[in-house]
Amino acid sequence: MYIPRPDRALDDDEWRAFVDAQGFGHLAAAGVGREVPVVVPTQYVRRGTRVLLHLATPNPLLAAVAEQPRVVLSVAGDWAYIPSDWKAVGDEDPALGIPTTYYAAVQLEGVATVVTEPSEVAAVLRDQLADLQPDVPVADPAVAHRAKLAGIRAISITVDTVRAKFKYGGNVDDRHRREVIARLRARGGTADAAAAEHAESRGARADRPEPGSG
Repeated sequence: MYIPRPDRALDDDEWRAFVDAQGFGHLAAAGVGREVPVVVPTQYVRRGTRVLLHLATPNPLLAAVAEQPRVVLSVAGDWAYIPSDWKAVGDEDPALGIPTTYYAAVQLEGVATVVTEPSEVAAVLRDQLADLQPDVPVADPAVAHRAKLAGIRAISITVDTVRAKFKYGGNVDDRHRREVIARLRARGGTADAAAAEHAESRGARADRPEPGSG
């Protein structure tokens, strides 16, 4: 993933918050000797430097992990299309504006361990459920659904490499950035509010003087 300087994460908290908020991504395993990697859409939870998820036993990704355990979890979201005329401010010609797309993308790379022990699989399921529906009572999988645990595998990924990109107008001046933010809020599309928040937050933090500079 190409990450120009203006799109780099400002700090680890930025990408962690995004990954935790999304909770859904695509897990890719290259395996060995395959023409293309196996890619699986999946929910997950992050616990420090580990990512936890579960798959059904027939899932082809498990075979690829058995061949070679290094994987990548790709998480992308909060995207919004920015029309060309939004990039023109004041007396600038709207026809000369260059359209773009705002988005965030994080790739978590690491070594995957497949968990087969039913009690450990149940522990991962409990962890995910605690994140997904914390206020809803849920039967303990190890008690209520023990027979089904044999058909499930949990995966624990120990993350050692993170690539994070936040493409939210970091390459333009504050005046142009604020024009796009205002238009995003006015349009109110599916992810426009989230994109506007990213752009506003990153702009404010990027423009903040470094401690001791002044």
